[in-house]
Amino acid sequence: MPRYKLLIEYDGTPFNGWQRQAGLPSVQGVIEEALLGLTGETLTLRGAGRTDAGVHATGQVAHIDLTRDWREAVLRDGLNAHIRPHPVTILEATAVDDTFDSRFSAKARHYLYRIIDRRTPLALEYARAWHRRERLDIDAMNEAAKRLLGHHDFTTFRAANCQSRSPMKTLDRLDVTRTGDLVEVRASARSFLHNQVRSMVGSLERVGLGKWTADDLQAALEAADRARCGPVAPPWALYLTQVDY
Repeated sequence: MPRYKLLIEYDGTPFNGWQRQAGLPSVQGVIEEALLGLTGETLTLRGAGRTDAGVHATGQVAHIDLTRDWREAVLRDGLNAHIRPHPVTILEATAVDDTFDSRFSAKARHYLYRIIDRRTPLALEYARAWHRRERLDIDAMNEAAKRLLGHHDFTTFRAANCQSRSPMKTLDRLDVTRTGDLVEVRASARSFLHNQVRSMVGSLERVGLGKWTADDLQAALEAADRARCGPVAPPWALYLTQVDY
């Protein structure tokens, strides 16, 4: 059976997350319905990561096994025609060999978290960024973020319902930049725990407001205690931007 890799972009606002769930809208469900409409087959789409309700993606990756060969452009365009009007787009459809697995072949996943720290409410960026009324100190946030880099027990930044077998993860990148009122937090690792990025961002926000120090963040990490995590940042400002293979 020919296998295809799909590069996917979506607005997570109307969905209950990536994963198909009975009676609830999901990105996986929308694409599988499009596959049924295009091919006449009931198929299972396998994604690189299960983004939560409200989380967006500009570079989600999934793979699918079809019963016949398709021209890549025809598959891409046909799926997009069947997906409309849902806010999901297949950016690329690429034939791959059957050893490729969107989840298990991934070498790194990259996330972006967007914060806008201005007094006035958001209009165009509503449900696209986390609005904070107080200005954040990104130098302090970057200094603290360094304490989380490397291989650690990230229990403090792990959701209670996380299904990962181990809390041990290696964080390769966590940095904070500013352009005007826009603060961007970028995180990279081979894999993440459930809610890990949003939990880290929420704790870094405490540092940016001067309520925590870098030492406080490190102590929270070393405690390996979920109760020591700062408030979890909301989902609508998080983007899965890229998966490396």
